[in-house]
Amino acid sequence: MPFDPSSRILLTGGTGSFGKAFIAETLRRFPDLRRLVVYSRDELKQWELQQQFPEERYPQLRFFLGDVRDQERLRRAMERVDTVVHAAALKQVPAAEYNPMEFVKTNVLGAENVIQACLDTSVKRVVALSTDKAAAPINLYGATKLCSDKLFIAANNIKGRRDLRFSVVRYGNVMGSRGSVIPFFLSKARDGVLPITDPAMTRFNISLQDGVEMVLWTLEHALGSELFVPKIPSYRIVDVAEAIAPSSEKPVVGIRPGEKIHEEMITASDSFSCIDLGKYYAILPSDGSGHRRYEQAGRPFEAVAKGFAYNSGTNPEVLSVEQIRALIREHVQPDFHPC
Repeated sequence: MPFDPSSRILLTGGTGSFGKAFIAETLRRFPDLRRLVVYSRDELKQWELQQQFPEERYPQLRFFLGDVRDQERLRRAMERVDTVVHAAALKQVPAAEYNPMEFVKTNVLGAENVIQACLDTSVKRVVALSTDKAAAPINLYGATKLCSDKLFIAANNIKGRRDLRFSVVRYGNVMGSRGSVIPFFLSKARDGVLPITDPAMTRFNISLQDGVEMVLWTLEHALGSELFVPKIPSYRIVDVAEAIAPSSEKPVVGIRPGEKIHEEMITASDSFSCIDLGKYYAILPSDGSGHRRYEQAGRPFEAVAKGFAYNSGTNPEVLSVEQIRALIREHVQPDFHPC
């Protein structure tokens, strides 16, 4: 089902890092977009976005204050909306360990509120954002996002005869996003000390632009019930530190509660229902319904090998120090120079 550029889109978490990038790219790519509703709870960030996208130039933009914890407000915001991109979430791992129920209320109950509001309105396609921390989670944030993923995938079972598709996209650390390691290291470089959690630690890496591209691709190509995973490079934390501040001290401080040495996006247990689509993997429902849907639609795919796992530590594509520096200049800080 091709993505209609005249769609009416609701974007939850619209004032976050992903949200702002999605707004800019969607308005650039689809100037005839009928409506883009920015749904978030922070009035200051909405006001700041309104200065960046003034109404006289972007009349299709709407700013809707609300929380995903409020199902009635979501339902009102979805009136005459046909597409929902769900990016709202609480994300900080240490904060989740200290405030678990707050994360459950937003990431789990909020996801269910989005689903119920979609079922009650005229929404036709939904894409929810996930995280690598939802694969075999060891922290509460990852566990809440895994639960959210399961809710969105299972929502396809209760849509009845509605023309409605729910899918999920899962990717790794977003380069330059709030709370990520690169902005943290850039700020710490001024002090001449970059704390390293563990010399062996690795992470997946994706740019905001690639994350937005993946969501737009999913809106156009998803059949429903898929959890899409991109093929992206990894980096070593020590290489990020070397790329940013080779002359700084780099003491090893130990991993934080709830952190992994390596992140996963596809576990060996997922391999039995995972397919390779070329640019992306897709984890399908384990009952075989997703495979049948792809076969009936004539979509080409290959099953991955049984026992296949996608892990940042064993990923064959690893960024070098120079590649990391180039990506920082391209996506984070154009005038960046190592110090």
